[in-house]
Amino acid sequence: MHFVKIFPLLALVVINLAGTATVEAATGMNPPMKLVWHYYKVTNSCDDAETYIRHQVEKFYKSDNSIAPKLLRLLYSDCMVNGCDASVLLQGPNSERTAPQNRGLGGFVIIDKIKQVLESRCPGVVSCADILNLATRDAVHMAGAPSYPVFTGRRDGGRLNADAVDLPSPSILVDESLAYFKSKGLDVLDMTTLLGAHSMGKTHCSHIVNRLYNFKSTGKPDPSMNTTLVSQLRYLCPPRTQKGQTDPLVYLNPDSGSSNRFSNSYYSRVLSHNAVLGVDQELLNNDDSKEITQEFASGFEDFRKSFALAMSRMGSINVLTGTAGEIRRDCKVTNANYGA
Repeated sequence: MHFVKIFPLLALVVINLAGTATVEAATGMNPPMKLVWHYYKVTNSCDDAETYIRHQVEKFYKSDNSIAPKLLRLLYSDCMVNGCDASVLLQGPNSERTAPQNRGLGGFVIIDKIKQVLESRCPGVVSCADILNLATRDAVHMAGAPSYPVFTGRRDGGRLNADAVDLPSPSILVDESLAYFKSKGLDVLDMTTLLGAHSMGKTHCSHIVNRLYNFKSTGKPDPSMNTTLVSQLRYLCPPRTQKGQTDPLVYLNPDSGSSNRFSNSYYSRVLSHNAVLGVDQELLNNDDSKEITQEFASGFEDFRKSFALAMSRMGSINVLTGTAGEIRRDCKVTNANYGA
């Protein structure tokens, strides 16, 4: 058994991995730990900030459950590029959110609405970075994920250009994916767990057509993909032969579909070669990620507990605290451009 030490409020998470291979498991938060549990209440700066955020997320979720995968992707796209500083929320020509890897990002309207509510109650206090982390936690909890602790006290960063976005292709090999996660201070358990976010949401056909028609220039589909799934996705995703043709969206996990439920069915699909994205199917090509995939497929609670740890670790990447950065008045613009 591998005991995975988690943050104080969740005590110990036990992940029982089948077989005898040793998995390099996460052992806690990314040092140094600068964030605070219930920061706004502890500092008496906006006691009910988390309640306000949860209320707004509940309102949005009732009318559109797709906000859970949208916010998950938005948070990932923020934290994994330059740290959790809400830079992806900034608008403008050649801004981070305009990068090709960020095409189709959603959830901005929700964050902007929550910010407006908080500015009316606690002006200039709650950062956009904290709002994004807390709102994502609340939305995925409504979808079936654990309501994990989110430490707060982040501050907002400045603008990044689109060419600074280094998010990897959804078709990369597992070793390349692991190298990327390790470059962000995360490990194989984090990677395998966070990819489980693909248990819900959608992706563009352009991200999978190579697997359907011309895998590695063979003129054939990816041999690791179940042939029935190939047929189903070919029906939804025609070959891309014309410039400017439409790029339909397909479910990352057809088992979840429009319900957008957080579940471990993603891992079962990987094991049965029914993963939609290449990077997901690649989990079977690494001994550690394969072993974790097998465990999560058979144990939903193990996945839930590991998800809580991985999300908290990702949420602590390169955070700005203290006097670094700023507290934006509007998540779309830096304070220097506020009202301009």
